[in-house]
Amino acid sequence: MKTIHAIYKGGIFQPLEKVELPEDCEVEFEPRPVNPPVKDMADIFQVLSQRFASGQQDVASRHNEHQP
Repeated sequence: MKTIHAIYKGGIFQPLEKVELPEDCEVEFEPRPVNPPVKDMADIFQVLSQRFASGQQDVASRHNEHQP
C-alpha cells in the first residue's frame, strides 16, 4: 500500500489525493507530521544556521536572475 498524504483539520484527516479504498472501510495508521510547526526562536535560528553554513553566498542579489 502506498503512503497517503492528508491534512488534519477540524478533527478529521482529509486526504490530498484520491484514495483507492472501499467506502466505509476501516483503516489503521500512525500519523507523522510532514512539516512540523516551528516551536520557538531556537528552531528558527537552527534552520537559518544550516542555510548560512551551506556555502551559498549572496543569493539575495540573484533573486531576479530567473524572472521573465
